[in-house]
Amino acid sequence: MPKVIDNIQIGPQNWKMRVYVPKLVAKASPGQFVIVRVNEEGERVPMSIAGLDRENGLLTIIYQVVGKTSALMTTVEADGEILDCVGPLGLATHVDNWGTAILVGGGIGIAPIYPIAQAWKEAGNRVITIIGARSKNILFYEDEHKAAADDLHVCTDDGSYGHHGFVSDVLKKILDSDEKVGMIMAIGPVPMMRVVANLTRPYDVPTWVSLNPLMVDGTGMCGGCRVAVGDTTKFACVDGPDFDGHQVDFDLLTKRLNAYKEQEQDAFHRFLESPSCKLSEAVKNTG
Repeated sequence: MPKVIDNIQIGPQNWKMRVYVPKLVAKASPGQFVIVRVNEEGERVPMSIAGLDRENGLLTIIYQVVGKTSALMTTVEADGEILDCVGPLGLATHVDNWGTAILVGGGIGIAPIYPIAQAWKEAGNRVITIIGARSKNILFYEDEHKAAADDLHVCTDDGSYGHHGFVSDVLKKILDSDEKVGMIMAIGPVPMMRVVANLTRPYDVPTWVSLNPLMVDGTGMCGGCRVAVGDTTKFACVDGPDFDGHQVDFDLLTKRLNAYKEQEQDAFHRFLESPSCKLSEAVKNTG
């Protein structure tokens, strides 16, 4: 069983878990994901790769407590174990030298763009990274991105830190400048990725997004993660998770993501109220 080296809270709802899975880490690439199961009663949930320490065989996962399974993950202590950590799954993010490349991360999407930034920098790109969150207290990975990027811009919706506004504001300023941009990658909430894709379309800059549809097996068998890209149906688990943002049907993606919201919240609240629930009060309050 995969050993959890540490599992620490890094924000009101965000946690950072490092798992010792040397064989997985040796084969994984930025942009791929893993599927985690905490115990025999737990769901299989996809998690983006937020860091790869190949020397020590450590995989980093950043997760947000939004439901039963993510809440259950917070109960795993350092030196504990989880039942499964399967991967690497999906296709790796494309790496090339485009000259100047921009990475945009919003919310929990700040995590997976970090190893991508490292890879793009190693490929010789000038990397500009834009990260954003609702407020300063839920920002994370600022130091990591500062080390990986040539230029880092930080945004908060409420103006509590960095640029007062959205990541798209900063992106537009860069695109309107003399900077020649060869590639853009955006990862974060669906509304943010949609805005970025719509913004960049008239500039004719390739723009890719990493999609997070509902997923069960992660191997293309269940069909639950299907998305519409152009005139084609794709499976995010085997054809993605990266797709051309200018071709993604974001309306359909949003509808599919909301399909089981009520059931998800019901399961979370029943879990919080169960006698066997051993979550901290801080985690319970997120529900």
